[in-house]
Amino acid sequence: MARYVTAIVERDGEGHVALCPEIDVASHGESVAEARTNLAEAVVLFF
Repeated sequence: MARYVTAIVERDGEGHVALCPEIDVASHGESVAEARTNLAEAVVLFF
């Protein structure tokens, strides 16, 4: 079953922060791609 959620990625100092507001899960990374990948992993762990 596929679920779609929002990913908001913002620059934060030297890195990036990614947030999924629907479930209030966040992660970070050095690049946009890394922050998004880390957020995807956190969302999977949440569910």
